Amino acid sequence: MKRMKYIATLASVVGVMIATIASYGDSTVVTVHENPDTHLLTWTAESDGFSIELIQLLPDFVRAIYGNHNFPKNEIEDIAGYCVFGSIIKNTSDKTLKYNVADWRYITNKGEAMPIKTKSQWLEQWRNSGITFSWTLLPDAGTFHVGDWQQGFTTIKLPRNSEFDLVFKWQLEDSEHVGTIENLRCPPDSHGQ
Repeated sequence: MKRMKYIATLASVVGVMIATIASYGDSTVVTVHENPDTHLLTWTAESDGFSIELIQLLPDFVRAIYGNHNFPKNEIEDIAGYCVFGSIIKNTSDKTLKYNVADWRYITNKGEAMPIKTKSQWLEQWRNSGITFSWTLLPDAGTFHVGDWQQGFTTIKLPRNSEFDLVFKWQLEDSEHVGTIENLRCPPDSHGQ
């Protein structure tokens, strides 16, 4: 964690992308970038034909998205209370790729491996509130052919500015893979925090 704090500080000073390799024994290459205007961070991880990008989203941005779709206030505040990341997944291999968010875990500072709330879980909660809207969230699972990609929100149930590790899994044809992004940080409450 100290190493990533130093790297994040260095990135904010020079405004450049910095590559680091996760230390979980996998071959994931993680690049961290700080937007010089918003100071929000983006992590891009690439490993064995799989690429994932996670972009910090401010709670007010999340509120605006769901408020625009007439969500009840309690549902807006519920999702805005999560750490929300814009996510882009790509198949960078020459094989068929599959992923399932239900297999992914975030690791808290206390070492607890926690499941990520999936799109299906959010949709079930929203249907119970009479909401039929279904976009924005990263689909639970996908099968990607060469060059395919997908995007949507990933939600992590942690307080603002919390740090955590993300362990994600995917499959290239019959071969299973695991990658890790260390020291992800939940978005702040507002710009410049």
